This record gives sequence, C-alpha cells and structure tokens, in this order.
Amino acid sequence: QVQLVESGGGLVQAGGSLTLSCAASGSTSSVKGIGWYRQALGKQRELVASISSGDNINYADFVKGRFTMSRDNAKDTVYLQMNSLRPDDTGVYYCNAWTTSWSGRHDYWGQGTQVTVSS
Repeated sequence: QVQLVESGGGLVQAGGSLTLSCAASGSTSSVKGIGWYRQALGKQRELVASISSGDNINYADFVKGRFTMSRDNAKDTVYLQMNSLRPDDTGVYYCNAWTTSWSGRHDYWGQGTQVTVSS
C-alpha cells in the first residue's frame, strides 16, 4: 500500500505560479512510477506529468515549458512547479503512484488539491 498526500493548491491570478507537493508513504520502495493528473469540472481526468523508471519525465503538451516535475527521493516527495498559469489550468490536481505485482498494475491516488486560476 502507498499513501499519497498532496498540498500546495490555491487561488492564483493568470500568469502566476504555484508549487504542488505530493508526499508518499507506505511501500514507497515498490513504486514504479509517479505522476500528476488534473481534472477540471465536467471533464475527464488527464495526465499532466509523470516520472517512470530511468527518471524519464513526460509532460503533456499543454504544460510543456510551463510546468516542471521534480522529486526528492530522500523525502519521498514529488513536486510540480507550475508557472505561467492560465485559467484553463484550473482543476483538482491529483498525485498518482503505481506499483506492479503478479496480478498487474496497482494505482494509488491522493485526495487531490484544488488549483484555481483567475483571469
């Protein structure tokens, strides 16, 4: 089991910045990858950025050049630095981690943190 707790959301004006944090606990040594998703009201949850084995970071096209994902292994924490925020970045941001076992992939989710960007 992996527990994830996000923090750092809030209200910011367009063009501003926020940094989200996701602290992991539990069986963190079994985590194969970790990522950030977001869900706007009335829309499907979408991938924002993720880190998998080999420290490769993948970004969604709509955040490339604006968002940066990083991690601190000593703290079992990942971050999402969000710059040049736009109103369409508004949504609930979720941290996701996945492990694998003989039965397949197992996904774990945090409770989410609200990001609201005003115009």
